[in-house]
Amino acid sequence: MNYREQFNIVISGHVDHGKSTVIGRLLADTNSLPDGKLESIREYCKKNSKTFEYAFLLDALKEEQSQGITIDAARIHFKTAKRDYLILDAPGHIEFLRNMITGATRAEGTLIVIDINEGIKENSRRHGYLISMLGIRQVSVLINKMDLAGYSRDAYDKIVSEYQAFLKRIGIEPFSFIPVAALNGENIFRRSEKMPWYEGPTVVEQIDCFEPDRGKADKPFRFPVQDVYKFTGMNDDRRILAGMVAFGSIRQSEEVLFLPSNKKSRIRTIETFSDKPPECVSAGMSCGFTIDDPLYIKPGEMMLRVEEPSKPSASRRFKANLFWMGAFPMVKGKQYEIKIGTAYILINLTEILGIMDASDLESIGNKSEVDRYEVAECVLETNRPVAFDHTPLLDSTSRFVIIDNYQISGAGIILQSLEDENISLVKYLARRENRWDAGSVTKFERETRYGHRAKLVLLTGSANIEETGKFLERSLYDMKFFSFYIGMKSLSAGLDNDLDGSIENREESIRRLGEISRILTDAGLIAITCMREMDDYDAEKIRELNSPYELLTIKYGRSPFDKFPADLDLPEDTSPETAVEKILELMRKKDIVPEYFL
Repeated sequence: MNYREQFNIVISGHVDHGKSTVIGRLLADTNSLPDGKLESIREYCKKNSKTFEYAFLLDALKEEQSQGITIDAARIHFKTAKRDYLILDAPGHIEFLRNMITGATRAEGTLIVIDINEGIKENSRRHGYLISMLGIRQVSVLINKMDLAGYSRDAYDKIVSEYQAFLKRIGIEPFSFIPVAALNGENIFRRSEKMPWYEGPTVVEQIDCFEPDRGKADKPFRFPVQDVYKFTGMNDDRRILAGMVAFGSIRQSEEVLFLPSNKKSRIRTIETFSDKPPECVSAGMSCGFTIDDPLYIKPGEMMLRVEEPSKPSASRRFKANLFWMGAFPMVKGKQYEIKIGTAYILINLTEILGIMDASDLESIGNKSEVDRYEVAECVLETNRPVAFDHTPLLDSTSRFVIIDNYQISGAGIILQSLEDENISLVKYLARRENRWDAGSVTKFERETRYGHRAKLVLLTGSANIEETGKFLERSLYDMKFFSFYIGMKSLSAGLDNDLDGSIENREESIRRLGEISRILTDAGLIAITCMREMDDYDAEKIRELNSPYELLTIKYGRSPFDKFPADLDLPEDTSPETAVEKILELMRKKDIVPEYFL
């Protein structure tokens, strides 16, 4: 079986500028259609008294035919003598720009179609800007419907001059501007005799000159962890880190680093579906890894070599360029979900540095929100650090999409890492404490009456933390101390009943737990709660939310904790009784409860 190279290409442009006709002609002229397909569509048009159009080869979806517009990024295969192609037909209608992004993210080259009669329209410019933002550098512009302009070179030159100037401003240098009449097949596959003044390539010749990025395997190794597979049957205790290698290559036994957690290990095995696991994998390969150490690695982490000279940044704050497509403006103070690599995290828009309209690149000053189809240079803040590269060589690790109301509402690229601090949480806490309505009983009076200091005791890990937490509550109560166990199941059934398992709602659940703890510790109680699968950033947020009261953290068995300091680390096989004894001993040493009591 002979392997044929495949190349992904996106075709974009304003609505009704002829993208579907261009693709229909490519399919027909390269003999890429199934046998009899062209004839059957011609016959269908004849029976229904419709004029045949090559666009009908594409517009097969009922919704497209009923509305007359391409609404999704259709995937079409065709071939030339050189290789196979996957065409992503991106919508031109202004309402479906997010679908254009969906199509363009996997493209290695692009054709932008412009109707010579209508000229350069707003989506011609917006698509150009999005292509630039997505890092696609192999671009050719098709000046279509030349037959309607009498194949005029002057009309062609006017479009070329105007659009070339626009593309130059956004960093795109097209390989060619090809005058075509797609309906008649002029300059698509065969060279047109009606435009002897044009000496450049045909469309097929041009796309055959596009080159795939073969250098990804030679770049620094990057592996975004997509998922972690755990096995329990047949004594199989593997944890396989699954995903696709984005850049570079790596071999078995190499030492690796995970960001943003900063954990290190060594590759034990490389897992694939082949009978014999390979010793090496490279860019574009889907695979899995097992590592020597039993580290808790979450989806969204980025794996790289320890000795890489240039490492990604890991930050909660960064400057970015973004293009907004949401039905409602992007506003400060609202949480959005961002996908960067394989990481899904929450973001806030904290600062707008500048705004322009993507259709004309004109600056718009003094704005406090980002409206639909505007481009913004802004500062974004995530709820936890995320890893990304700055170098253009690895630009896909810094591209992102923003999700709002379950839809892609924005896309962008990170420009610069900023100081890593949770400004939004700091402002939230300052606002809360400024408005806190304290009672007339002081903290000292409560401590004197209760005989102990207020504290939040947080248990986390793989052991039986819930049983231990309840036993600790009972032990403190029997010692005549004021304790209360906050059960996470109770919160889920009551206060958190309106929350589901989404990222946004998990963060909200942690916020509510922190606020309940703040109230209970302000009442002078020793509050106790247990959380599994809690990482450093969850613990840090609870500690900040519980301030000014302190947090006592107990790590009981295996835990995702890495940098967050645990006050007590208990082995997994410690019994609940022994665990409580050690916790009480620690509380005495820290003067939370007295050494002796009556």
